[in-house]
Amino acid sequence: MAENQMESIISANLKRILTEYNLNQNELARIAGVSESAAGKWILGKSTPRMGAIQKIADHFNLPKSYILQENPTNLIETSPQTVRIPILGTIACGDPILAEENIEGFMYEIADSLPSGNLFGLIAKGNSMEPTIPNGSKVLIREQNFIEYGEISAVLLNGDTEATLKRVKKQGNIIMLMPDNPQYEPTIITEDNPAKIIGKAIRLTRDLI
Repeated sequence: MAENQMESIISANLKRILTEYNLNQNELARIAGVSESAAGKWILGKSTPRMGAIQKIADHFNLPKSYILQENPTNLIETSPQTVRIPILGTIACGDPILAEENIEGFMYEIADSLPSGNLFGLIAKGNSMEPTIPNGSKVLIREQNFIEYGEISAVLLNGDTEATLKRVKKQGNIIMLMPDNPQYEPTIITEDNPAKIIGKAIRLTRDLI
C-alpha cells in the first residue's frame, strides 16, 4: 500500500474516532503520548503515527489496531454509540464548577446501558488508604450528589475544596469522620477548621489488569 494511501486511511479513521467519542485533537495527542502538532498531522493525513502511538490509541478505546489501520472499520461505528464518555477529575480548581474543563484530566468509557441515572464523573484512586475495597489506581465511577448515607463511600472535597478524596462517611455522636478502609490509616475528623464537602457517591470501580 502506498504511503499516502495509508496516511489517508489513518486520517479518516482518526477523524471517525474523534467524532464518535467526542474528542478534540489535544485529547487525542494526550492519549497517544505525542504533541498536539503531531496528532494534527495524522488527522490531516500529512504523516502516519508510529505503531507505539497506534497501540496506545487502540488500547485506550479497547479496540484492535486494525480499526485504525484498515479501511472502513465498520465495527467501530456499530459499537461506539453504546459507549458514554465520562470525565475523570484531577485537581479541583478552587471556585470552579466540579466538571469545569480545567478540572478534567482524562476520560473513562462506560457502556450506556450499565450506567445509573444522574450526573457522572470518575476519580482515580491514589494511594492505598481504601484498600482492599478500592485498590490504588482504580477508576471509580461517581454519581454527583451532595448527600450520602452514613457508611457509604463518598467523593469528598478537602483542603479548601481543591482536593477530591474517597472515604467512608461515618458519624459518632456529633462528630463526622471520613474513614479509610485500610486500618493502617487514621480517620479524618471534620471540623470548622478542617471542613469537607460531599460531591458524590461511589458507584463502582474498574481496574486495568497489568
